[in-house]
Amino acid sequence: MKNVHIDTDQGEINGSIDPKFERVLDVFVDNFVSKNEVGASCALTIEGNLVAELWGGKRSVNGDSWDRDMVCTVFSATKGAMAICAHILADRGQLDLDTPISKYWPEFGCKGKESATVKMALDHTLGVPHVRGALKEGAFYDYDYMVERVADEEAFWEPGTRGGYHAITMAWTVGEIIHRASGVRLGDFFQKQVAEPLGLDFWIGAPSSVDSRISPMIAAEPDEAWMNTRFVQTALAGGETPTHLFLRDFPLMDPNKTECHRAEIGSAGGITNGLGLALMYEPLAMGGKTSSHSLLSPDAVQNMSRVSAASHEDATLLIPTRFSQGFMKTIDNRAREDAVNSSLIISDAAFGHVGAGGSVGFADPDCAMSFGYAMNRMGTGILMNERGQNLIDAVYESLSYRGDKSGAWSK
Repeated sequence: MKNVHIDTDQGEINGSIDPKFERVLDVFVDNFVSKNEVGASCALTIEGNLVAELWGGKRSVNGDSWDRDMVCTVFSATKGAMAICAHILADRGQLDLDTPISKYWPEFGCKGKESATVKMALDHTLGVPHVRGALKEGAFYDYDYMVERVADEEAFWEPGTRGGYHAITMAWTVGEIIHRASGVRLGDFFQKQVAEPLGLDFWIGAPSSVDSRISPMIAAEPDEAWMNTRFVQTALAGGETPTHLFLRDFPLMDPNKTECHRAEIGSAGGITNGLGLALMYEPLAMGGKTSSHSLLSPDAVQNMSRVSAASHEDATLLIPTRFSQGFMKTIDNRAREDAVNSSLIISDAAFGHVGAGGSVGFADPDCAMSFGYAMNRMGTGILMNERGQNLIDAVYESLSYRGDKSGAWSK
């Protein structure tokens, strides 16, 4: 491994890297030099070995340095962590993914949701992408309140008949299913069953001891291309559509408030860094286990990687999407004129999750690879912007993959 220490006008970049992945370092540095990165970290494992860990920049514009132990909110990249918890329970026989949710959570089985299964909650076909009607102040920080609101919500469509991204309500649908099936709340379950065994700096509900390490998030600056997308224009049009409610709900979770850091928001509130994301996905790239810990069976990992729901027009995001049970698959919308930064280009075998602004973590079992990237300056768009996608591209290029013209990186 080569030690890294590079001074840039945007701050120091540090870490270590296998020379085979020098291209990843080049892109990481270029993100700061030419793409306005402020603070960020990324990490890469191959066959259970950490071959790249990089961090650098600043925790805020003109602020202190982004150190190795810096963490930040990774928004929907948290969904991967929550999905892993559900699959652990399924692997142990404590949760049946094909069973109606009402078996575990009777109050949920009403208002068109009677037939909804656990699998539908994981693959975004459940039909409860948002909650209609006004929400109290601080609603997303009150777990019990949101569980009651979601359980009482009428389905937007018959569960299982279409796909629509559940950006925020997944915290309380999948989160409460995990709670009912295990008897343990999601944040504690994840910490005891995933984060601690794998040695992750990753929390769904961070303790006060982490406060000094949390970098503030810097909101994206909307540009003309983003404002003219079909998603934004539909969201601004109003009405109780999933697209408009996404726009309404996004500001209700402030990642720079302590109460948000403490909250158990399994769909969007996770706090970690690039290393935490990469190490979380490491066992999923290795058949379910690391050299020191068995997390899931090979059959469970195969099930997690398989496409469960695909749509030509996601009911919320208004773009084609592809999901396995709790994870995103490769999604190629680069040719669309009505969408920007709305793709995630990985291999067909890979699965993981993007977070708002461009964070990402994923596993690729075909090449025994896991990757994580987290940053504090958010980008526009629904999925990856060029900073994170360029890092992913550099990884696949370093592994001698042929190209991504098919919509997925191919050998």
